Amino acid sequence: MRETDVLIVGGSLVGLSAAVLLAHHGVSCTVVERHRGTAIHPRAGHFHLRTLEALRSVGLEPAVVAASEAQFEPDGGIAAVESLAGREIATYIANLNEGVEKVSPCRRLFLTQQSLEPLLQRHADATGATLRYATELVSFEQDEQGVTALVRDIDNGEEETVRARYMIAADGNRSPIRQKLGIAMVGHGQLSHSVTIYFKADCTDLLRDRNLGVIYVNNPQLRGFFRMIKGSDSGFLVVNTVGDVSLPEAHNIADYIDHDRAEQLVRSGIGLADLPIEIQDIAPWRAVADAAERFRSGRVFLMGDAAHVMPPTGGFGGNTGVQDAHNLCWKLALVLKGAAGPALLDTYDDERRPVAALTVEQAYTRYVLRIHPERSREDVQPLEDDLSMEIGYLYRSQAIMPVEGDDGRLLEDPRTPTGRPGSRAPHILIRLNDEAVPVLDLASRCMVALVGPDGGAWCEAMAQADAQLGLGLVVHQMQSQDAGPSDTPWTKQYGISRSGAVLIRPDGFIAWRAVDDALASPLEAKACLTGALCLQGEVAVS
Repeated sequence: MRETDVLIVGGSLVGLSAAVLLAHHGVSCTVVERHRGTAIHPRAGHFHLRTLEALRSVGLEPAVVAASEAQFEPDGGIAAVESLAGREIATYIANLNEGVEKVSPCRRLFLTQQSLEPLLQRHADATGATLRYATELVSFEQDEQGVTALVRDIDNGEEETVRARYMIAADGNRSPIRQKLGIAMVGHGQLSHSVTIYFKADCTDLLRDRNLGVIYVNNPQLRGFFRMIKGSDSGFLVVNTVGDVSLPEAHNIADYIDHDRAEQLVRSGIGLADLPIEIQDIAPWRAVADAAERFRSGRVFLMGDAAHVMPPTGGFGGNTGVQDAHNLCWKLALVLKGAAGPALLDTYDDERRPVAALTVEQAYTRYVLRIHPERSREDVQPLEDDLSMEIGYLYRSQAIMPVEGDDGRLLEDPRTPTGRPGSRAPHILIRLNDEAVPVLDLASRCMVALVGPDGGAWCEAMAQADAQLGLGLVVHQMQSQDAGPSDTPWTKQYGISRSGAVLIRPDGFIAWRAVDDALASPLEAKACLTGALCLQGEVAVS
């Protein structure tokens, strides 16, 4: 029997991200993946700020940026055209990174999934994760202490029992684990049976100086989008609908696609009748907009497509899965080490499910607006801006201090942050050893208390509370040289006075804040820390 802290079923983008993040927090994990290696197709390719912040937290950002720059021009845009040679219909994003330096230490980028996954794989392997490819989950059972899983080597048929404290189901949109747990999916269901056509064609002259990372196509023959590799001589075309969208078959191109039809569609999207085209592969898939009714069952957690499936409009799918992992892995680490109460794991569902459900709806809204505007608008939510969706979402759970007068909204504009508990810590720079360090870097492994320049009482109280709890809390008292890229004072961004304090979690979200030092005491500091880690009742607050 193999023993591990966490068994991860599924070794694609999300499963590998979970392995990297668990290893970052010192947790042993085993990944089983039925395929023989990482992705063979580009697939997910538009990576958002929050995802880059998660990758930055484990030291992968430089490698990811370098890989992106080898494949795509930086700062590309997203537009809609009749064809690459035809009229431009709309511009959704002119510059992928316009203004982001004020809100994040990272920049958005395009990168093929087949290039990102090997980076994650090597990092996970180097940091101690066990990766087992060509291995499938046969069965599992859970009890009060853990999960017992039977796995099988696909090549030789040998079976092995794995005993884990917890299990992560990152096993895709059809998730056998989710099905066995009896967790239903709810939402809009299937929107189309689509295809991705991988091809070679020299589109250099058509795309010269346009720097478009994603190009939606809308003409009488097809609706979908292109993504072209740097140099514009190869890429892929996603086709969601063909011909008259009032006909049922228009939304099921995957049911009757062949090589000749694929070439016709690519030629229609490009808009040149005589351009040489080589079709390399055709991959069918289903555009679905659904989320699981719950993200946890006992010691099993759903993550990525196993928890939520959404159309690619907006690029939310893979990003949302990575952010699931970013939310859960530090919690698993602290619970496994005994530093947090088991109830902290309940907050994964409390925090991630509402945000994921919102994200599914926003992907659906973009699908309707960009791909199928004839569809009924009765169940379409208003469009939210991309930046708020990426880093402006809000969490609520028993591990986050309640906000007085909370209006229940799931988003705030990160360009005008409030610093409320449950929001991502606004981007500011802290002076450490003569170096300007983003606050999110400081909080990448541990809890961090930021204290105002007049908040000495909080510094002492936090230090005394941490000495009792042994959490390794980092307390940083802000000074005049600490500042943000914004002109707004950092105290206003965090909603505190010069004597206030905030507690930031290892995923960069604010768990608690005190506007001033009126309540500053070891008792209050200890209550703050035990609340953020769901230790109430397990540790005497005295």
